[in-house]
Amino acid sequence: MASITRESNGRRTIQFVGGDGRRRSIRLGRATQRTADAVKVKVEQLASAAMTGHAMDDETARWVAGLDETMHGKLAMVGLIAPRDAVTLGAFIDGYVGSRTDVKGTTATVYGHTRRNLIDCFGAGVRMRDLTAGDADRFRLHLIEQGLAENTVRRRCGIAKQFFHAAVRRKLIEANPFADLTAAVRGNPSRYRFITQQEAGRVMDACPDAEWRLIVALSRYGGLRCPSEHFALRWCDVDWDRGRINVPSPKTAHHAGGDRRAVPLFPELLPYLRDVFERADEGAVHVITRYRDPAQNLRTQFIRIIRRAGLEPWPKLFQNMRSSRETELAERWPLHVVCAWIGNSQAVAAKHYLQVTDEHFERAAMSAPGGDDAIEADESKAVQNPVQQTAERCRKAAHGDCAEADESAFCDTPRGFATACGTAGIGGMGGEGLEPPTSCV
Repeated sequence: MASITRESNGRRTIQFVGGDGRRRSIRLGRATQRTADAVKVKVEQLASAAMTGHAMDDETARWVAGLDETMHGKLAMVGLIAPRDAVTLGAFIDGYVGSRTDVKGTTATVYGHTRRNLIDCFGAGVRMRDLTAGDADRFRLHLIEQGLAENTVRRRCGIAKQFFHAAVRRKLIEANPFADLTAAVRGNPSRYRFITQQEAGRVMDACPDAEWRLIVALSRYGGLRCPSEHFALRWCDVDWDRGRINVPSPKTAHHAGGDRRAVPLFPELLPYLRDVFERADEGAVHVITRYRDPAQNLRTQFIRIIRRAGLEPWPKLFQNMRSSRETELAERWPLHVVCAWIGNSQAVAAKHYLQVTDEHFERAAMSAPGGDDAIEADESKAVQNPVQQTAERCRKAAHGDCAEADESAFCDTPRGFATACGTAGIGGMGGEGLEPPTSCV
């Protein structure tokens, strides 16, 4: 017979005598008396079956099969049932990643990097429930020893935490050993670099063709995320008459209203976009066509182009161009407007994008007579609306083959029929791939 003892703190324990004559205990924790009574009945049945060598009855077998990993383990430890095959690290991560059909390709790539790091550190065959908080600390040190940047270490610790959180929810383990690891990505000013328009011009002069020049221009003057937004952009998204581009945003599509945003057709961007438009094949759908093959590494090619321009490659090649554009625009327009164009929040902009440039120091240090007047004249000149200038130029120089089309943010109209098929006033919220992640967990 089994008995139930109740401790002063409300925790309950079931005690029984095993087949070897020894008294054993199963701690239930804080459980109601009704629950404890139900478990006690099953324990008695299991103990009886173990002592007589008979198989458990069907009802008890179904009850055992439905137990979570924790309770099943407790019964196995006292010899009432056979232990389950423990879930290994490699098998669980492979199953989890395979089940996440909702994530984008770049996120799946990050999952793959973290899986590789976990397997390198612990081995694929280690049991999930055997890993401890100390092992999580060891994993972080392992990443640092690989020479990874601090934010990369944090991001991969966050993905590992996400893996084990899923295991907790599936009741494969009791607690998440990675729960206390710091995973929030922080701004790193040492990796900021403001790319001047003169430097961008030299880089574009070194580009091999018009499409590469446009890739650079879309990043530096349009503020688009590379490569996701560049490759998603279609000619029907370019609204020449209204002077704007309705940019599809795969990264922020999971946010309400974040699937696309409107970006002005800035005067600095317009010549490069029009050049590619005039060279495009009739019926072309996407703006960038030559470099869409996933096997092509844009980053490696871009490093060669920068060096060909006589410059030294800077950290975060594409994001720093996007950051430079947001910093420029913040000098002319309210920050909420700039963030709507760039596709991030004001908090993310302040933390990861806005930079302090040499020009800020030079203007602050102006001490010559009339210095304040010079600054005010600069600011007065800066507030001229480049969107109005762009719209006027677009109306005068629209492509001859473009016909009027119904306005729609979603269309497959080829280049030859692409005119005003965007949606006005669409904002974006941002905050992956080559960009800082929205969330790590």
